[in-house]
Amino acid sequence: MTNARTVDGIDLTGLTVAPAQTWGAVRLVPLLRSVPVTDLRLHAHLHDPDELSIVRTGPRSAYVSYVPHAFVASWTTDESPAAAYGTQLHDPAGSAAPVGIRLTVRQRMARRDGRQRLRFLPLHLAMEGYLALQFGGPPIAWQEWTRHAVTRGLSPRVEASYAGTDIPGLDDALRIFEIHPDQCGMVLYVADTLAAAFVVSHPDDYRALHPTLLQDFYGELVFHYAHLHPAVPDFTARLDDTAVASVADLRAQLAQARADWAAFHAVMAGGLLAAGRLTVTPVYRMGRFTLSRFLPAFDPDRENHIGEMITDNAGRLAYLKTFRLSAAQTRRGYLLSRLAAADWNLDATATALGTDRSGIVRRLANAGFGHLLRPDIIDACRNHARKLRDQAAKIRSR
Repeated sequence: MTNARTVDGIDLTGLTVAPAQTWGAVRLVPLLRSVPVTDLRLHAHLHDPDELSIVRTGPRSAYVSYVPHAFVASWTTDESPAAAYGTQLHDPAGSAAPVGIRLTVRQRMARRDGRQRLRFLPLHLAMEGYLALQFGGPPIAWQEWTRHAVTRGLSPRVEASYAGTDIPGLDDALRIFEIHPDQCGMVLYVADTLAAAFVVSHPDDYRALHPTLLQDFYGELVFHYAHLHPAVPDFTARLDDTAVASVADLRAQLAQARADWAAFHAVMAGGLLAAGRLTVTPVYRMGRFTLSRFLPAFDPDRENHIGEMITDNAGRLAYLKTFRLSAAQTRRGYLLSRLAAADWNLDATATALGTDRSGIVRRLANAGFGHLLRPDIIDACRNHARKLRDQAAKIRSR
């Protein structure tokens, strides 16, 4: 499926915010559903922890990563309630110890697993969309690009991330945090920086999938912030006892406290909820639901999130999982999008970015795309920049 569309931020209509819980640098904001989605259910399918997965994404392309688990979505066509299978654990004691790292070839990011079941790889679906950004390389064989860039494009594209088990405090926080009866999701902050959002359709599914947050991967910013900031202050709503003279007054104070919690969350999650233009690409349609992934506008001055979601035919959110890009990943996406807008013409791209050819070449090299340019082009730009620095140093020394 293609037919990409643009939306303004993520719509969490139908979800309400509960008081945040903190543990060290981790702040978790529960998301509650008063009316769960009963005809779409999710459960986890765990993979062998010693396997390295290769996912076929096209005739001549593949996505290689450590994929600890997949999600299986089950839906009904008549909107009747569906039961979740629950997380399935396999005892590794009965299998022989692996020799080296085993490779497992998985067919596609999202694959039908029965008449009304879909298996997809959470977060990897979104990351593969980011890695595929302008993957084909220059559409025109400009003389500045290497033969490798013209014939093979950006293959391979590589991005690094950190497992949830590497984030200090996340394991303890997920273990001790209270799960509300109607909880269908959460927004995770590390050092009061929005790290990830996770939403499912039903409270039973969230209880089963809550531990999988440790198996997800997180960005470089989240990892470093968890180490640098040992604790965050708690947000405590206070009731004005002088204004309480009746049960109605107490209800009003509680309503105000809930409004304060929601306002606090709206400010904290503004980078995702009001993210500006998101490009949403449908991946798979299943009954009245559609699995999609989205990319941000790659604005270097704002936080940027990639992710995937499942929405119904009215646009109601049933599933969401996001990943915050680092500043370097945002710059790479920004450069690729600007190059594509100028048909990979270096001079036109430089003009659009308010720099010159030497400047755009240096930015591409610093972003990790230097191997796509001819070495003599890079050397000439570096020599030019060196001469300018030497001239400026001589002027300052006079």
